[in-house]
Amino acid sequence: MVFKPFGEMTESDYAAVGFKSGLEIHQQLLTTKKLFCRCPAGLYSDSFNAEILRHMRPTLSELGEYDGTALMEFKTRKEIIYQINHGTVCTYEMDDTPPFELNTDALDIALEVGLLYGCAMVDEIHIARKQYLDGSIPTGFQRTTIVGVDGSIPSKGRRIGIIQLGLEEDACREVSDIGHRRVYITDRLGMPLIETVTAPEMCTPQEVADVANILRKLVRSTGKVRTGPGAARQDVNVSVTGGTRIEIKGVPRIPNIPLLTYNEAMRQFNLLRLRDELNRRGITKESFHAKTDEVTKLLRKTRFQPLKNAISEGLTVNCVLLRGFKGLLRWQTQTDTYFSREISDRVRVVACLTTLPNIVHSDSPSETLASSEWQLLKKTVGATDQDTIVLVWGDIQDAKTGASEIIIRAREATIGIPSETRQALRDGTNGFERILPGPDRMYPDTDLPPRRITHEHLANIRKSVPRLFWENEVWYRELGIPADVIEPLSISPYTSLFEAAVKEWHLSPTLVAVALIQFPKRVAKTLARRFNFSIETMREILLACKEGTLTKEGILPTLMQVAAGREFSRHALSARSTEGEFTTALARSTQELSGIKLRHMERKHDVLMGLVMNKVRGRIDGRIVSERLGGGQTEKRH
Repeated sequence: MVFKPFGEMTESDYAAVGFKSGLEIHQQLLTTKKLFCRCPAGLYSDSFNAEILRHMRPTLSELGEYDGTALMEFKTRKEIIYQINHGTVCTYEMDDTPPFELNTDALDIALEVGLLYGCAMVDEIHIARKQYLDGSIPTGFQRTTIVGVDGSIPSKGRRIGIIQLGLEEDACREVSDIGHRRVYITDRLGMPLIETVTAPEMCTPQEVADVANILRKLVRSTGKVRTGPGAARQDVNVSVTGGTRIEIKGVPRIPNIPLLTYNEAMRQFNLLRLRDELNRRGITKESFHAKTDEVTKLLRKTRFQPLKNAISEGLTVNCVLLRGFKGLLRWQTQTDTYFSREISDRVRVVACLTTLPNIVHSDSPSETLASSEWQLLKKTVGATDQDTIVLVWGDIQDAKTGASEIIIRAREATIGIPSETRQALRDGTNGFERILPGPDRMYPDTDLPPRRITHEHLANIRKSVPRLFWENEVWYRELGIPADVIEPLSISPYTSLFEAAVKEWHLSPTLVAVALIQFPKRVAKTLARRFNFSIETMREILLACKEGTLTKEGILPTLMQVAAGREFSRHALSARSTEGEFTTALARSTQELSGIKLRHMERKHDVLMGLVMNKVRGRIDGRIVSERLGGGQTEKRH
């Protein structure tokens, strides 16, 4: 089988390669405080008051073993810098104070989402520690707990399993990662988030995105999660037949998922073919052979600029010989991507050689070294026409680590697909991030006691669980409201208000839907900033419409006034005398009309109508004004 281009792959093609995918979706919760301290949540700032330097190092587990991720991070020799703003963190985040009690608001939101998923809810919360060894959490671990298991959601006529729903604290935001220095800012550290883990039951890349959208809508329908950039992040797990589970971390946008998962399936499919080709050449894990030579002096006169600059700066150049690998570094893995990038990525991440190119190889068709230089290198290291040589450069330690990683990654090619965590790239491909953590990365937290979840507690939470959004959508279509407001209204915090306005107050469904969804967007566009209208404000405005003290034309201007800082009061509006307001407006308008020179006196009524409406628009219906001015008679005369 040949892996087809993205747009040509069919469901049967994905079935043939055994495509399988699952999701881990992290969603920040809309709470005022963080999860295990009382610092404010949701305050972002790039300014900071202090910096803390830390180095991560591996320690033996209780079983006397080192975690593979910990060993890989240790090889990077990273300095971890934390930028701290005193308004958003305390000593808890820096691991100098024990955790506070679990945030009750965050727990209640997590329980509500679990009930939406149809999960079996746990009757006791147990906090665990999950190792985070990249430095994104200063403690080296994340506090997390499971609140529900064994749920499911519908998707295209079948159920997709929800393995578990967790509640945990967010990590730092990465500012930069250059060389041996990684910088984080700590403002979002410790913010509450839920982690939804689906079963690996999606069979095509598009289905992965579809399920992610269903989950996004479900959690947003509670009105209790954060929105905007970074508020939700997807980790996507992908495998094919004969491959292994690969985790693509931090996919920022759901529309990116199909191409990313397609490319990962292609990568695994092609790496398995590469393994078979190596085995056909007689190269297995046992027979694999490679060696490293230091060749700096041989290249001191090179004209290849990256190497010329490196040697002039006193850096070391190592040459790695890969026996029998002729042509294989040009083996395609992803779209417009080759096996050489698998190696380059490892060198970039582990050896911290971040300036590209960080390697060159003898399979490359591009202009690098002169052919005479390649021949000299091959002769020096004993390479044959069936071999490939790879150059890597840096200070002595980094060049040594880089050469070691080249050999490690080439040897892994003889086995198949290494277990990795990979990062989503903008072009739809993915790159190496770190070794996939081991299964024993979680262990009990001894700082926090278990917490009971009673039946009474769950019963109270159940009262606030919103109707499933797809049920809302069916009803909205039956009501005939505009198609473009159906989806956003179905997951908005206004769903209960819409139901009350339509069923109890007998307002027009279209009017209410437009007022709740489209009008706030118009306000935001006019003011060039986002503004969230509270449920209570919208309730008051709609009730004013029901009582006749605010017309439908007055809703948008009223929202504009509220967004500008003016408080709206239905009772104050009701207290006005409609007759008195009309009389005052008519008197003022008549006075204004006397100062206007009209060419056509038959238009006098229309002009007066316009002047009065400018003063009472939104508070008195235009038909009533027309009748008071004798509009009906005027129409008969015409």
